[in-house]
Amino acid sequence: MTIRVAGFVSAVIALPVIAFGQAAAGPSAAAPYIDPVGGITLDEAIAQALVNEPSLRAARTANGVARGERLQAELGPNPSVSFAQQNEPGGTDTQTRVELQWPLDLFRKAGRVQVADQQVRATEQETADRERRLAGQVRLTYGEVAAAARELTITADLRDATAHQEALVAARVEAGAATPLDRDMLRVEVQRLEADRVREAGAAERALIDLKRLLGLSPDTPLKIRDALEPLVARDTAAVLGGAAGERAEQRPDVLEAAARVDLFGAAVERARREGRFDVSVFGSYMRMDAGFPQRGFDALGSLQRVQGRFHYVSAGAMVTLPLLNRNQGEVAAAHAQQLGAEAQLEAIRLTAQSEIASARTRDQHARAALAALTVDARALARQNLDVVRQTYELGRATLLDVLNEQRRFLDVERAYTAALREAYDARRQLREALGDVR
Repeated sequence: MTIRVAGFVSAVIALPVIAFGQAAAGPSAAAPYIDPVGGITLDEAIAQALVNEPSLRAARTANGVARGERLQAELGPNPSVSFAQQNEPGGTDTQTRVELQWPLDLFRKAGRVQVADQQVRATEQETADRERRLAGQVRLTYGEVAAAARELTITADLRDATAHQEALVAARVEAGAATPLDRDMLRVEVQRLEADRVREAGAAERALIDLKRLLGLSPDTPLKIRDALEPLVARDTAAVLGGAAGERAEQRPDVLEAAARVDLFGAAVERARREGRFDVSVFGSYMRMDAGFPQRGFDALGSLQRVQGRFHYVSAGAMVTLPLLNRNQGEVAAAHAQQLGAEAQLEAIRLTAQSEIASARTRDQHARAALAALTVDARALARQNLDVVRQTYELGRATLLDVLNEQRRFLDVERAYTAALREAYDARRQLREALGDVR
């Protein structure tokens, strides 16, 4: 008799487990968002964003502007040429003059070039910092898609299993073996899970649209990611990101940009001082004058000719600009004040970078520890507990309320695991961004 009861219990226990497994083994709810074969990887997404994102492409044009200004700073001033023609009204006298003036630009070129060089450097680092932040945003959004897809899968599978259980209980109600209250409670639970599934599907869709925007794609462009959240976290957290906070902070593009700004304003001080020094311009002129009088005289052959002469003049000289009153004192003072402000800004950005690295490392360590606390055994035990409570309900030793409570506890465990995965992924993303890693 004991053996027959045990066999009956085993048969009843096996039924809900198989039913839940079949619901979970059906088409994945994450299929519209994750394609393990043809989807885009995280590295591919970052590379595509760095090439196609419109705001970044617009920012890169500033590099071309800075390089053009550097080329212009290398060029010296052009010479100026003037031409004048004078004629005597009602007479025959004429005067033709050609003048050339060429500024030597003795001290100013080096200052201009130095400022332009530092501007190029600062602009390039500013673009690199934009790339760093864009890569971090792509990682964040990619992880949001993966996390939303995982939550959607868990909820959809649980919804399907609950719907299957509702169908079984409804059949029992028809047979008089269960109360209508149990069927109605399951129906309410199915509707609640369906509402959660729709909400989570919307979250996944929004995250995917945000990812398309970062990749420079229109919202209606087909796109799926390749990596699910678990392997994504396992691969990313396995990487070793070392280096002292101060050393890594000095390599960040925003710190390098701030340092370049300090050098830029230092070069601006030197340029202002150079422009306040004296300068020299050389000039030269040629003049041809044809002048005469109405009187006549005899030439060498004794012929009577009009008294007239043609004269040629050549002159050369230099013009010196003397800085007696204006030595660019105001511009020097302004540039010096900007340099002091840039130095303070550099110190602030350096401290911020060091703090971000230290904070991100702490978050990364605690996130990995929290993820380790939710082991595979704990999640498997939560699923097993749910199956056991369901089987106990089938045997009449538990109420449906016990099943629903255990089901929600199982869902809480899975959502907590998803949250731990997402936190571990986001913490590592933040650490990579803080360290200045683009790829």
